[in-house]
Amino acid sequence: MQQKLLKMLELQDAMNSRINESWREAGNEWYRAVWVECAEMLDHYGWKWWKHQKPDMDQVILEIVDIWHFVLSDLLEKQPSAHQIAEHLQAAFDAPSEETGIRQAIETLAEKTLVHKSADVAAFVGLMNAVELSLDELYRGYIGKNVLNFFRQDHGYKEGTYQKLWGGREDNEYLVEAAAELDVDDEDFQQALYDVLSSHYQAHCS
Repeated sequence: MQQKLLKMLELQDAMNSRINESWREAGNEWYRAVWVECAEMLDHYGWKWWKHQKPDMDQVILEIVDIWHFVLSDLLEKQPSAHQIAEHLQAAFDAPSEETGIRQAIETLAEKTLVHKSADVAAFVGLMNAVELSLDELYRGYIGKNVLNFFRQDHGYKEGTYQKLWGGREDNEYLVEAAAELDVDDEDFQQALYDVLSSHYQAHCS
C-alpha cells in the first residue's frame, strides 16, 4: 500500500508541476474542485425522485478518481513530505469507517470539504467503502487517468486545441478500455497505455 500511495503522490506532483512549476504557491482552491465533482457524481448516481434513474457506476468511479487528484494535491501543498502523507493516508485506509449509503457518503464528503475548505481523507475513504472501491482499483483508475492527463497536456489541452471526442466517443472511454487490457503493475504500463491512446487519437483526430 505504501508504495502505491507514494507512486500516486509522485505522479500528482509531476502533473501539477507540468501545468505550473510553482503550483504550491498558486493558491489553487482544491476543496472547490472536490465538492463540484461530488455534485457531478451525485448526478451520475441519481437522486431525482420524480424521474427514473439508473446509477452509472462507471462514471461514479471516474468521479472518485478525479476527486483523488484534488485530495492528493491539497495534501501535497500543505505537507511537502510524501512519506508523511503516505503514512497518514495508510492510517486512514486501515481505520474502520461507518457504513453508509452512497448518496449520504457523497454528501458527507462534500459537506466536510466545504466546512474545512480542505481535503477530508476519512470522508473520501468512507465514500470508497460505500461504493466498494478497493485501493488497488483506485490505483488502477488513478494511474490511467494520470496518463490521460499527461496525454491531454501533450496534445494542446491547456491551449484549447485538444479534441476530447474521438470518433464520437470521449477519451475517457478509450482510457477505461485500454487500461483494462493492460497490467497496471507492469513497469511499462504507463508508456503502453500512452501509446494505445496515441494510436486511437491519431486514427480519429488527425
